[in-house]
Amino acid sequence: MSQNSNRKPIRVWVDGCFDMMHHGHANALRQAKSMGDYLVVGVHSDAEIEKHKGPTVMKEEERYTAVGACKWTDLVVKDAPYFTSLEVMEKYNCDFCVHGDDITTLSDGTDCYQAVKDAGKYRECKRTQGISTTELVGRMLLMTRDHHKRRSSIASINNEDLTTFSSNVKQNPEIKISHCLPTSKKIVQFSEGREPNPGDKVVYVDGTFDLFHVGHIEFLKRAKELGDYLLVGLHDDQTVNAIKGVNYPLMNLHERVLSVLACRYVDEVILGAPYSVDENVLSKVYKVDIVAHGNTQSLPDLNGKDPYELPKALGIYVEIENPSAEITTNGIINRIIEHRKMYEERQARKKEKAELEDKLEKEK
Repeated sequence: MSQNSNRKPIRVWVDGCFDMMHHGHANALRQAKSMGDYLVVGVHSDAEIEKHKGPTVMKEEERYTAVGACKWTDLVVKDAPYFTSLEVMEKYNCDFCVHGDDITTLSDGTDCYQAVKDAGKYRECKRTQGISTTELVGRMLLMTRDHHKRRSSIASINNEDLTTFSSNVKQNPEIKISHCLPTSKKIVQFSEGREPNPGDKVVYVDGTFDLFHVGHIEFLKRAKELGDYLLVGLHDDQTVNAIKGVNYPLMNLHERVLSVLACRYVDEVILGAPYSVDENVLSKVYKVDIVAHGNTQSLPDLNGKDPYELPKALGIYVEIENPSAEITTNGIINRIIEHRKMYEERQARKKEKAELEDKLEKEK
């Protein structure tokens, strides 16, 4: 929304779980921010979510950090109440509340936004189709061989394509796999479109950035501190699949791009960047001054060579201390796998709740 010095800034309230923060969450925050000037985001605690919805994948501090790193967030309110009250909105001087066009209820079936709806302080934004935390958990429970390319339902996948957890297919045949279809408009909406200024030091990093998480966020933050402009290269699905193995990536290239673009530390991305940093990367988009990478060993390219051979030879390669050994893409997947039964039960509850909400919507 355009700024006018003669009017009071419009403050918008949004709240939610923001578990495994993805581009659907970011798109909701983008839409909410466009309705006002200052976006206050309330994030529920682990205990509140457990009570009303079930266990989270990411811990509350991880979720607070992920929401705070979204470029449309101005303020994070920790431990926000699950039932959105006028009192909490007044405390943060918010003019109205924004939520997606789906129903959110307490454990007893009460509409979480009834109070603000009754007060006329409720607005809706469009929910992003094809992505949800439930759907991502479903992907991890299945770990299919080619889920990043398929858009068919789980029910149609052959047994040979499943590495584990085939029982979950029978319990949740309606879950779809990686069927996000982003448009050029969506990418433009997420992109800042800012060019580096003359004299800016351009930093380049690359990677998969699968299941975009707080480990990625902290790495990007540290990379941005090395210069003025952060350019991020994302490898395409086939490259990641060939280098890392048949179960990766869990999210397709466009999903991963949107998640990275939503991060406040990122200025621009290269879609389908080569696995090995070459002359094209270093000079054809912008003149790159620094190539940064974490201090963990990188997998060799398919030809057996070090993917950072060129920037090392040019003396522009910098290693960044990895922020956390615990919070990695594999670590998140292991959280799901180690607590498979708990998350399968969560998926079943979510299915029942969705069916009830659909029924209530049709009865209106």
